[in-house]
Amino acid sequence: MSTAQQFDRLTVVLVSTRNPLNIGAAARAMSNFGFLRLRVVTPYDAAFREARSAVGASAVLKNAEECASVAEAVADCTLVVGTTAAGHRDLLEPLQELGDAAPLIQNEMQSGRVALLFGSEKRGLTSKEMSHCHCLLRIPTREEHLSMNLGQAVAVCLYEIARQGREPHVDMERVEARATAAEVERMSGVLLETLNASGYVNHPAPVDVEERVRRLLLRMEMRSADTETWLGMLRQILWKLRAGVK
Repeated sequence: MSTAQQFDRLTVVLVSTRNPLNIGAAARAMSNFGFLRLRVVTPYDAAFREARSAVGASAVLKNAEECASVAEAVADCTLVVGTTAAGHRDLLEPLQELGDAAPLIQNEMQSGRVALLFGSEKRGLTSKEMSHCHCLLRIPTREEHLSMNLGQAVAVCLYEIARQGREPHVDMERVEARATAAEVERMSGVLLETLNASGYVNHPAPVDVEERVRRLLLRMEMRSADTETWLGMLRQILWKLRAGVK
């Protein structure tokens, strides 16, 4: 697999970005290091495609995909990694420093697709947005000044990922494809329906329950081939519950 093909398997996702100049700066950093797939989730300013800060990266902005939700933006990805300054937040996902997370991202890019999420400049990623992530990473900035400019953060992360090694050997015949975010989300929906039918949760399920169920499934690191089996079992249980069969 060529470097370009490998890097094409990583998508940068910018969530609720407030300043179009930051989207332009992120696109420029992406172009610098050869990562050309950009998705934006509900950007604050619809005119981001004309951002003057995207010097030499107009094609990245032109081809950027606009998504209505994080779930939509990561649907085809088998590994979803969120970024955070951490600080004093109570995080429910595993947190790693960038240097430790970059090799994991590189490895997943050999067989699947990776989404790298960046939150809004004002608040970062919310708890709900993080619930779509398998893990989180932080850039090891000093404690007195944790946060970075969005464009700079994108540049630092992509540089570290790009330098991890160009052609690691992977025996593709032995690789089992991880379930995509869309498959996990579908399982989450059916599991919530089943829990509701059993009386375990109320309908509609509270947001925190939805997030907990999604996180639980992500921690299981299911393979794509297993999701249909799980869905079949859950749907049978759901049918029995709705039919009143004991």
